Amino acid sequence: MPKSLTMRVLKNGEMGNQTIKYCTAFDGFSSLASGEVYEVAGKVKELIDRGEALSTVIFDDITSEILEIDFRGSMEEILKRLENTNKPDESASESFAAEQTGQRGPGRPRLGVIPREVTLLPRHWEWLNGQPGGASVALRKLVEEARRINSEQDGLRISRQALYRFMSAMAGDFPGFEDAARALFAGEVEKFNERIALWPADIRTHVQKLAVNAFPD
Repeated sequence: MPKSLTMRVLKNGEMGNQTIKYCTAFDGFSSLASGEVYEVAGKVKELIDRGEALSTVIFDDITSEILEIDFRGSMEEILKRLENTNKPDESASESFAAEQTGQRGPGRPRLGVIPREVTLLPRHWEWLNGQPGGASVALRKLVEEARRINSEQDGLRISRQALYRFMSAMAGDFPGFEDAARALFAGEVEKFNERIALWPADIRTHVQKLAVNAFPD
């Protein structure tokens, strides 16, 4: 792969105001490196310079989504670009600081709420307006309760989407892909494992790692 091209890397979660990314790099069907994005980028850069990385893609270990990284120039330049990409959102930081110090705009509570239009039937508004704190408070309580009740199902759905995203990108042409995808969303773990059994070892290993959270216990 020419050095002038960009490669793809995925973003993960956040810790405080610092974005932490963990990912796995593949060159074709072979895994090159896995770990924090800065470490993986260094390994990939070495292979590019030696001409040993020809079709590299780097996947986020959680979401399987992608982010472009420019591998031109020195490793120092690459890391500098990564640092600039991952700088915290200053506006979000200022908003957070204002909430902590009580410096808020007029009429805005500390919660950092976002006004949106909600369309409900008259009976829904009547019920909401009769709740303690009014409609906004009642809606927030309902949403939080729904999140609590559905957290397990939501986590399962997100994990399956991430796994399917990786499978589509790397194994979409493999024998058994369609059956494996159906087994994934049906929660049939034994059938899923049977369908991926003959896939290339590194692809299968990463699929199985992602599958840990994609099937109920």
